[in-house]
Amino acid sequence: MKKLLGLFLVAMTATALQVSAQNNNDHMEMSRDVLKIEKKAAVAEAMQLSEEESKVFWPVYEAYTADASDIHSKQITLIKEFADKFENLSDEDADRILTNYLKADGEIIKLKMKYYKKFKKVVSAGKAARFMQIDNKIETLINASLALEIPLMEVKK
Repeated sequence: MKKLLGLFLVAMTATALQVSAQNNNDHMEMSRDVLKIEKKAAVAEAMQLSEEESKVFWPVYEAYTADASDIHSKQITLIKEFADKFENLSDEDADRILTNYLKADGEIIKLKMKYYKKFKKVVSAGKAARFMQIDNKIETLINASLALEIPLMEVKK
C-alpha cells in the first residue's frame, strides 16, 4: 500500500502539470506515461501474483488499461475544453461538457464490468475483485487530485 501513497503523489504532480500546462500535450503525455508506470508497479505490489497468475493476468491488464486510456483521453479533452472556456463558459458549454464527462464515467463502469469478467477467467474471483478494488483506489486518488486542481464552473451570461 506504500506504492499507492507514492502513486498519489505522482498523480497529484501529473494532474497539476496537466491542468497548468493545458497546451503542452507532450508534457501531459509524459505525465500520463509516468502515472501508467507507477500504477502498474502499485498493482504488481498489491496483487501479489504467483508466476503462473502473472503470465495470464498482465495481458488482460494491458488490454484493460489501453481501453481505459481511450476513455480517460476523452475526459482529459473535456477538462482541457473546460479550462479553455473557463472565462466565458456558457450554460450550453457547461451542459455539454458535464454531460459528455458523465457519459465517459458510464463507459468506465461498463468497461470495468467487462474486464472484471475477463479477469475472473484468468485469476480467481477474489484476485479479480482485489484488482478492481486496487484500480478503484488509484482512480479515486487521481480524481481527488483533479478535484483539488479544477475550479468549480462559473457560467457567464
